[in-house]
Amino acid sequence: MNRETVISEFVTFLIEEGNWETSDRIYLTNRLLFLIGEADFLEENVSEHKTDCSPVELVDELVKIGQENKRIDESEYEVEALRGQLMDLVTPSPSQVNQRFNELYEVDKEEATRYFFELSQKNDYIKTREIARNIEFPVETEFGNLDITINLSKPEKDPKQIASSLTKQQSDYPKCMLCLENEGYAGRSGYPNRFNHRVIRTQIDGNEWGFQYSPYAYYNEHSIIFSKKHEPMVINRQTFQSLLGIIDWLPHYFVGSNADIPIVGGSILSHNHYQAGRFTFPLEKSEMRETFTLPDFSSVEAGIVNWPMSVIRLRSENKEELIEVADFILSKWRSYSDEDLSIVAKTSDGVNHHTITPIARKRAGKFEFDLVLRDNNTSEEFPDGIFHPHQNLHHIKKENIGLIEVMGLAILPPRLNREMIEVKRFLLDEAHEMAEYHETWATRIKETQQISRETVDAIVNKEIGLVFLQVLKDAGVYKLDEQGLEGFKRFIAYLKF
Repeated sequence: MNRETVISEFVTFLIEEGNWETSDRIYLTNRLLFLIGEADFLEENVSEHKTDCSPVELVDELVKIGQENKRIDESEYEVEALRGQLMDLVTPSPSQVNQRFNELYEVDKEEATRYFFELSQKNDYIKTREIARNIEFPVETEFGNLDITINLSKPEKDPKQIASSLTKQQSDYPKCMLCLENEGYAGRSGYPNRFNHRVIRTQIDGNEWGFQYSPYAYYNEHSIIFSKKHEPMVINRQTFQSLLGIIDWLPHYFVGSNADIPIVGGSILSHNHYQAGRFTFPLEKSEMRETFTLPDFSSVEAGIVNWPMSVIRLRSENKEELIEVADFILSKWRSYSDEDLSIVAKTSDGVNHHTITPIARKRAGKFEFDLVLRDNNTSEEFPDGIFHPHQNLHHIKKENIGLIEVMGLAILPPRLNREMIEVKRFLLDEAHEMAEYHETWATRIKETQQISRETVDAIVNKEIGLVFLQVLKDAGVYKLDEQGLEGFKRFIAYLKF
């Protein structure tokens, strides 16, 4: 495809899908020529045959032209900055996007999110091509199917870097990748541009929030709702109130928060935010193992969820009482210890170690909270965290267990894609370069499974899923044995006094 055709077809895309008219064609062409450093353009050289290339593929070609014209170099920053500027041409202004969202919202809330989601895909803010590279498969377990994703679209994060972000001085602009100031930001080396980024503004309980989609989505309509203020993550009564306020605003979504402390927390602890979306996670499908009542909160149904982590489910039509119960349980958990089970709320150095990962949804006309009990203590035996994936599982998963994993969707590191090829060669007695840290695991599989070329993929996938199940069990503060379940019952009894 010649240069004229690429340019013409991309302008056609802008007119058909953007906020432009046919009469804007010359203007758009000149904008495009400037961005890619092209001096000449003869549209009469363009074939009338419409290309089958996608807009993302057309942008690939335009980037190549920009490089050939020395408009940009080959650095990742300059390449991505040009891509962002090109896709910004198809994206309405922030005020236009908010106006359209709000117009649709008044008629149909689902239609409003559908518009914004489709726009974020169309302008390549949601990296659909990169996301399609992820490897995904379900694994059947005693708790139903767990969802496994080997993440090939986004680099993994180091837990120690996540923890250090709390104390790192924040003086750059924007202060972090969740700040509202990212909208339209040009980026810099090591920090992505946000030319085509748009944020829906909203108010929840009198506070200002931004609503956006995640560029590297892990589930359907994976979105982020963040405070306008750059302030640290916190779990408190206001959190529960905000979560249910968001459910009122977007009742067809779930919303949840990562924990607010290192090891059991999320990837960005420096900016208060929640994750939401239109997806049913394995945790939501799990029923209560047993129910209980709290004397002072008669309208709230409560129970322990049948799940490898330690989850209390609350359900009520009374939103205010549900918030009161959640806050009551949080306050009790923050001060509760059971040292026989290595559960310690506060260590001698004065550091608090207990928090909750909360998830909210509306189901069958009732508001619902899942409260996942978290403890981030470490020990000599488990220096990375007592209730964190233990070292024998690190060959598959060693990163923090955040909100998404808590709900039963594994986000596994990209290295596994290449490493599992070597594991399979080992299992098939072929020449291999399997990493040494997989040896114990792979040897056990080999000794206990009937493996053939036809079955090896399914067997390895299943075994990866079983490792993730054990990861969740490790992260659970109350284990699923007799001692652990008795300990959970002691905490429930503590709530009644």
